[in-house]
Amino acid sequence: MSEDSKHPEESNETSKMSKLNEATSSTDEQPQSDEPEDKWMIRDCEMYKDEYKECTSFRARFHQYFIYGETLDCNQWKKDYNNCCKWTDDGDLKAADAVIKSERIRRLERLKSHYQNDIWTKREAPPSDWDKPLPDWMVKRDENSYLAYKAKEIKEGKEEDSVGSFCSIM
Repeated sequence: MSEDSKHPEESNETSKMSKLNEATSSTDEQPQSDEPEDKWMIRDCEMYKDEYKECTSFRARFHQYFIYGETLDCNQWKKDYNNCCKWTDDGDLKAADAVIKSERIRRLERLKSHYQNDIWTKREAPPSDWDKPLPDWMVKRDENSYLAYKAKEIKEGKEEDSVGSFCSIM
């Protein structure tokens, strides 16, 4: 005799409760806590695989040796790929956090020189005359361009239907 057949009322109540909990949790407007806050930083897993493959290719190794005098460590791309797969396949939060941490480090490294730049003064707003007309010499130079021709057609409402022309190369 199975465990379920001994107490059919308890298993019935348990299944009703689980269905009620599922219905309640799906209708609640509360954000899910089982997803990392910066989930948007995680790329598609194939991107990490491609980056690793590119980093370890002969061409990349030659370039790394030429630029840096040594080859770079590409293992972080492999770790990120494995963690990304764990996150997408199993929903592993630790793996997602590891990928996000790696992306943050990569982003800071990429923007490091931008943040350290103290030569240029950063603007708070665009210049007041950012939308002034172009100089006459530039207007004259560009008046016979294809872009100017199309802009004139659109302004005059003469835009042709380009549906009839197709190019096929065999």
